[in-house]
Amino acid sequence: MTKQTKELKALVLQGGGALGSYQAGAFEALAESKIEIDWLAGISIGAINGAIICGNPPALRAERLAQFWRQTSALLTAPPVSKDGASLRLFNESSAALTAGFGVPGFFTPRAPPLIPGWPYDPGNLSLYDTASLEETLRRLVDFDLLNAGPIRYSIGATNARTGNFQYFDTKYHKIGPEHVMASGALPPGLPPIEIGGEFYWDGGLVSNTPLQYVLDFEGDHENICVFQIDLFSALGELPKTMLEVAQREKDIRYSSRTRLNTDVERRRCAVREAIHRFSERLPAELRDDPDWRVIDDYGSPRATTIVHLIHRRAVAESASKDYEFSRYTMERNWADGRMDVEKTLTHPDWIARTPPRSGVKVFDLTLSREQRARNTAL
Repeated sequence: MTKQTKELKALVLQGGGALGSYQAGAFEALAESKIEIDWLAGISIGAINGAIICGNPPALRAERLAQFWRQTSALLTAPPVSKDGASLRLFNESSAALTAGFGVPGFFTPRAPPLIPGWPYDPGNLSLYDTASLEETLRRLVDFDLLNAGPIRYSIGATNARTGNFQYFDTKYHKIGPEHVMASGALPPGLPPIEIGGEFYWDGGLVSNTPLQYVLDFEGDHENICVFQIDLFSALGELPKTMLEVAQREKDIRYSSRTRLNTDVERRRCAVREAIHRFSERLPAELRDDPDWRVIDDYGSPRATTIVHLIHRRAVAESASKDYEFSRYTMERNWADGRMDVEKTLTHPDWIARTPPRSGVKVFDLTLSREQRARNTAL
């Protein structure tokens, strides 16, 4: 396709721990719909899901994701005895307590003996849990040679624990290994910082839990970009009525990480680009070669951006522990919700009738509401 018609497809995966199975289900549905991803950017669990996707051939990606999520949910595989709100809440909190007490298979395990809070330790051991098992899991499920040389560009964010600065590791510029993926998901104080090049890194979600802006800032040969943004925390929600709901709502707001703000900024930026492009047509010929104008004119190249929001929304009896509630029942429910939201989006009349915009920003937010999901999905 020509430069004017080529549309880059990007997949952006937010952090969110146990909620990441929603992304796995969403990706499975996208892959079945023959949507080919050119660029994947992730934070935390999004970086782990992304590594499995980019580090496997297309035919194995969904199965490798399923292997990872079946392994992480192996501690509690029995479904809840009852599916009313009170019973589900007890089930969810019991599952989260198991995670806190015993860790997650193939992901992290409690340190034994636990660290003494005021005692100095090596920086790589400063955490409640050990992640050696995650490195083993990544090496088993991810072909890092393919991840670095494959057809999908892979970018993940982490936070420098010393400077507090955000750092992206990107296969366009870096060779990515298991340590980079682990660093992106090293949320303190639970998980230890990971050393890379003499610096220690924590979870990218400490600075920004959504790598959308990094993707929107790209400069390349494509004029159009379509971003599938898979969020695990919803910025929009109801006003809390209890202290338990306050804890959940605070976490949703904190980790939703300005997704809609990024979209609004992109709208304004595209408007400026269009204005520069229109103005350039009226500029006197003697000014077109001015170095200052060439800088402005390069920025003014029009670009069309499409953003598809796919957002995990609060389920029945979900609480602030949802990002570390790794039961098999909840994993499968989140996976199914991710699939359902993609299928709903791709069969919606607005998407079917879609054509890439000539310029500016077009946003699709076509997922089911929580109330619709409650009516249409058996608990």
